[in-house]
Amino acid sequence: MIPLKPLGRWLRPGLLLALSVFLTGCSSAILDPKGQIGHDQKTLLITATVLMLLVVVPVIIMTLAFAWKYRASNTKARYEPKWSHSTAIEVVVWSIPCMIVLVLAVLTWRSSHSLDPYRPLESETKPVVIEAISLDWKWLFIYPEENIATVNEITFPVDTPLNFKITSDSVMNAFFIPQLGTMIYSMTGMETKLHLIANEIGEFPGMSSHYSGAGFSKMHFTAHSVTNEQYQQWLAKVRAESSTLNKEAFAALVADRNHDWHPVTYFGSSEAGLFDWVIAKHMGNNQHYGMNHTGMSHGAAGESHEGHEMPAGDHEGHDAAMAPAGASAADHAEHTADEHAAAGHAGHAGSGE
Repeated sequence: MIPLKPLGRWLRPGLLLALSVFLTGCSSAILDPKGQIGHDQKTLLITATVLMLLVVVPVIIMTLAFAWKYRASNTKARYEPKWSHSTAIEVVVWSIPCMIVLVLAVLTWRSSHSLDPYRPLESETKPVVIEAISLDWKWLFIYPEENIATVNEITFPVDTPLNFKITSDSVMNAFFIPQLGTMIYSMTGMETKLHLIANEIGEFPGMSSHYSGAGFSKMHFTAHSVTNEQYQQWLAKVRAESSTLNKEAFAALVADRNHDWHPVTYFGSSEAGLFDWVIAKHMGNNQHYGMNHTGMSHGAAGESHEGHEMPAGDHEGHDAAMAPAGASAADHAEHTADEHAAAGHAGHAGSGE
């Protein structure tokens, strides 16, 4: 029989400490979601935590109970120095963790697909497309369908899917709006995607959650979830600005590496294809193929091809590397030349029309 009063003196402070820590976390942004993705991630987090506590809590209680019962001063405890095995204990010790791991495995499999950041959200409302570029140390946001751009601020209508396309013009960063859910990295020369939605009106802090240099602590922005009417008013406000985000304005933003927080800046218009140009300019001789990957044709590359032509030797090496298995280099070269000639005739025909 375990004395309850001494055990209570041990457990009460520990339980109070654990409860205070848990309740402190309830005020955090992750546990106070404002969008469907955030709600789903909160549910997953709490479910996984409770399942793991089914093992952790009984082990902690039994550790304290056994330590108290079999202490050296308790002469009434049963003493069995030759005890070595119990089938009942083995069944309990192994079956419960195995069942919990099985449940967690199913939960992880389903949530990995349902919460895939690249998976578009199902909605009858047309999504808002936002292209995010991380700079030193600020966020540039381009609205390609609205032909505007902003620095350190985004605004969008409530209950509307947000389709983010994300890259970096500097070192790797991480795009994160905690109350909307899902962090994803921004990387130079690459494009990542993220789909979010806000189910409530409000202002939600966004940040870079990956250290990127001296101004990292100031690399934050505000996400505004507003009504459709307020969104249209905000668009009109931004379009009223006379400044244009083009390659020269972008270069000025890049050159401004102040460690202080960059103030919110609006661009009333934005040069088309700037996001793809930022990705392509970091790809060197391979920008050709990277631009196809991001959806731009060779002809649409425009200025980004200037000064980055692949040397003849590189063309030959690439063509040889791309030759089908079993084909000779000469056969592949002839096939490639025919393709280039056909493409040239098609281009002339199109320009003639």
